Amino acid sequence: MKQQWRRSDQLPRGNVHDLPDAEPRPDEGSAALDLVYQAAEAFRASQDRARETEARAQFLCRQASEKVRQAEMRAEAAERAYRELMVAVEQKLKDAQRALEQAQANVSAQTDKQLAAEFRAQQAEAEVRETKRALSLVEEAIRRRLLTDSVQEFDRLNAVA
Repeated sequence: MKQQWRRSDQLPRGNVHDLPDAEPRPDEGSAALDLVYQAAEAFRASQDRARETEARAQFLCRQASEKVRQAEMRAEAAERAYRELMVAVEQKLKDAQRALEQAQANVSAQTDKQLAAEFRAQQAEAEVRETKRALSLVEEAIRRRLLTDSVQEFDRLNAVA
């Protein structure tokens, strides 16, 4: 209901106030009541929208929170897999390093053996040359001796004849 006040100089003074002499008109009362109902309806609609918005926001927050949790789990799994991969790679690198060092040691040992074999072969060739020379000298000495003995025998046979 709409009340109209008189100007402040028309209002009574003191503890008692008289209501203005205004009788509500039937159409003004129902119009005011309609406005109150419309305002209440608008307020309820606003509250409903606020509740829906809040519910939607909470849903979106829960959804985002779940996505973040899943992303964190995936990140942790990826980090764990990365660490495991790095450990495996480091182990393979260590194994490869050991294999390389072993191969280098084998090559070095084979090179040493090859040099030793070549040295022995050179010594053997020198010994063979020396032995051939000595054999040649012995052969020559035998020939001389045989020839000298043969010549002496021939000279003796000639002298006897």
